[in-house]
Amino acid sequence: MSELNDPRVFFAAERTLLAWNRTSLTLMAFGFVIERFGLFMHILVAKQNTAWAFWIGLGFIAMGALAALVAVRQYRKVLRTLKPIEIPEGYSAGFGVFINVMVALLGIALVVSLFLEAKIL
Repeated sequence: MSELNDPRVFFAAERTLLAWNRTSLTLMAFGFVIERFGLFMHILVAKQNTAWAFWIGLGFIAMGALAALVAVRQYRKVLRTLKPIEIPEGYSAGFGVFINVMVALLGIALVVSLFLEAKIL
């Protein structure tokens, strides 16, 4: 349990959560670009095998979704250690969690969508 009685501890934890949110979004965007580049290469050079781009791209997207979920878990673990005085009165601590969970769910939906588009499932 924190002994600082300082709301800056809470805000530091929230900044860390949002930094992980940006990281997870970046991983997912990079994965999507890699996956689409493979599709572009397949259209450009018909004989080229581009399965590597599909799997690497999906790996990055899944890694981004996982990072968002792990960040939520870590953030909630830190929040449990804080005293009520360390969280400003009237401040909602759940919005960052909501955003990260939504990013993770949308990343999972993107993975499923790409699988269906590729007719793998």
